[in-house]
Amino acid sequence: MTEAFASTKDTAEQRPEVVELGRGIYGYCSVSDPNCGFIVGDEAVIAIDARATPTLAREMIADIRRVTDRPIKYLFLTHYHAVRALGASAFGADLIFSSRATLELLRERGQADMDSEIGRFPRLFKGREEIPGLTLPHATFEAEFSFWLGNREVRFLRLGRAHTRGDTVCYVPDAGVVFTGDLVENRCGVYMGDGYPQEWLATLERLRALDAVAAVPGRGLPMMSRQQITEAIDMTKDFIASVIGAVRHGLAQGCDLRGCHEIAERLCGPRFGDWPIYTHVLAFDVARIFDELRGLEHPQIWTDARDQALWKALHGKPDIKLA
Repeated sequence: MTEAFASTKDTAEQRPEVVELGRGIYGYCSVSDPNCGFIVGDEAVIAIDARATPTLAREMIADIRRVTDRPIKYLFLTHYHAVRALGASAFGADLIFSSRATLELLRERGQADMDSEIGRFPRLFKGREEIPGLTLPHATFEAEFSFWLGNREVRFLRLGRAHTRGDTVCYVPDAGVVFTGDLVENRCGVYMGDGYPQEWLATLERLRALDAVAAVPGRGLPMMSRQQITEAIDMTKDFIASVIGAVRHGLAQGCDLRGCHEIAERLCGPRFGDWPIYTHVLAFDVARIFDELRGLEHPQIWTDARDQALWKALHGKPDIKLA
């Protein structure tokens, strides 16, 4: 029986909850959907990531309003993926921040990514008909930028290529709180389809060096201690290294893409198979690692057609040639 495509079987709604991580610092977290957050300053609020549609962004705004009536003047995008960025227009922010590499990704593959992600995970795009298109950042930076929200420093850090080439974290030094974006997943499948898996491992060590005391991961429960952060980083590294090892083993045996995927399923399933979105991410992870280990530095652009071709090649009877 062919595995249902990506996460189309996932129809159970998740309602995010506001979680206080420090004075004026909040995660907006669900069980295994993409997490966001916000920071309340003396006069204004900065939101961290925007959700997938204006409809979902307005839900987040309404929950922020239960905490504060201060205006949401600023928005920070940890990276570009449609599921985190296409709700941006609903915030009406005076300034949207991202890394320069994230802006480049938006321009290069924004529309393709939007079409691809809606097909992969339709539940996360409630109200997709309202999406006005791509909302671009107003201000970008190369590696590090400090933004002062009143008297509090909010630091944006690009620690290295990982989940994408534009990944950044939002770090609040005085509270020791970090929003990791999808650099870290807490007991959830780790998506590497647009990533740099081998570099990701080193990037995570630079994140660890921040020595934060609380963190919001890309997916999964927030981490409320150094120990929990360490465990989540270690689990994320273990997942990445395990899939890399499986694909490397497959290539050494002369396997094609499907053969490498079968080895990854056999070796990784017993350890990670019960993690949310594991089956979804594994196909795209194996495809990207298969390319990277054979010398393709940058991820190929995913399109709806390429998604479907990959899924058929790995889970069904392949009748479409992969690019």
